[in-house]
Amino acid sequence: MKIVWNKRQLITIFVSLVLINGPVIADTLIHAGRVIDGVATQSVNDRTIRVVANTITGIERGFTKPEETDRVIDLRDSTVMPGLIDLHVHLTSQYSSRSNVNRFILNEADYALDAAKYAKITLEAGFTVVRNVGAPSNVTIALRKAIEAGDIPGPTIFTAGRSIATTGGHGDPTNGWAAHFGADPTPKDGVINSADDARKAVRQRYKDGADWIKITATGGVLSVAKSGQNPQFTMEELESIVDTAADYGMRVAAHAHGSEGMKRAVLAGVASIEHGTFMTDEIMELMKDRGTYFIPTILAGNWVAEKASIDGFFPELVRPKAAAIGPIIENTFAKAYAAGVPIAFGTDTGVSPHGDNAEEFALMVAGGMPEMEAIQSATSIAANFLGIGDTHGRIESGYQADLVAVPGDPIADISLMQQVHFVMKEGKLY
Repeated sequence: MKIVWNKRQLITIFVSLVLINGPVIADTLIHAGRVIDGVATQSVNDRTIRVVANTITGIERGFTKPEETDRVIDLRDSTVMPGLIDLHVHLTSQYSSRSNVNRFILNEADYALDAAKYAKITLEAGFTVVRNVGAPSNVTIALRKAIEAGDIPGPTIFTAGRSIATTGGHGDPTNGWAAHFGADPTPKDGVINSADDARKAVRQRYKDGADWIKITATGGVLSVAKSGQNPQFTMEELESIVDTAADYGMRVAAHAHGSEGMKRAVLAGVASIEHGTFMTDEIMELMKDRGTYFIPTILAGNWVAEKASIDGFFPELVRPKAAAIGPIIENTFAKAYAAGVPIAFGTDTGVSPHGDNAEEFALMVAGGMPEMEAIQSATSIAANFLGIGDTHGRIESGYQADLVAVPGDPIADISLMQQVHFVMKEGKLY
């Protein structure tokens, strides 16, 4: 049976839909005074970015005149660029003088609620994609699912779940505990002591739903342990982790400050070195040869060095490590950039406060990286590193509508990256 609607009925239906769903929007037109597309070496002026649903469908010269149903966003005094990507965050917490006490008084639910709060802050700071490298339990796996479902606002998350360490290593969650607690963490908890343990830990993270594997290849700054540099895995353990991760379609990020553990991790085939404080010329050449990326986290190094001057902020075992680390990371970044080591953007935010991620740009520029390259390290380069370079990290027709804007021209003043005032993720405004 054919149904024929008269004009009055069609108008009634249309008005009802508008009242329920709001006005029908055909396209969103973003009038951008300046566009950095994430790839080109120069920005361009006076462009209209056309967005339909969650996709960029065109970039047009000038400011296109809208149709009656189009939504226009006026950013003619701003620079529009792809949504930013931070490859090293910890969304479940934010370091404070109470962090070591919090390990004993906070439950998984507390960390989950904090993670939702910090995810929103991160998105509103312009970071539409993050890689979370280490979190208690499976909090960030659940957070990723909630954001994907649209239940809460936040960036697209790639997460490693719990990091993997060795007994007493930087990622051993029981460091600093009194002996009467009797803690003996297992591969499920993120502590291994053999190649077999390593395989079990990786497979557990695959079972949990992790996207990446994170290891602590050397000592660290904030762990309650004496050394911040010593190697903490054997080559056999490292190779077992990397090979097993590859079997399950995952790659490995390696926290590393000391040179020996860093070298072992690169030789074993990790995808990235995080921090890289005492990186040597030999390691730089190895990373270039193998395509291993350096995620510098200069911001975290500076932040902990600053806080080390405050009495009681860090445990006394941590304080001298924190005091020494900042200037060294800055110098390592400058040397690695000059040497041509592959570099992508990462901050270790969660050590420093969430929402301050963009402070890293100015630190990278101070270390010798040109402004445009610093921005590309957090857009197209980071997207390619994550394997999403065909959908993210560029302003190009067919790409996901993840877009941010800052006032003025960040190429002339890189500190403007800290003033994001427009965020669109998947075509939705935040």
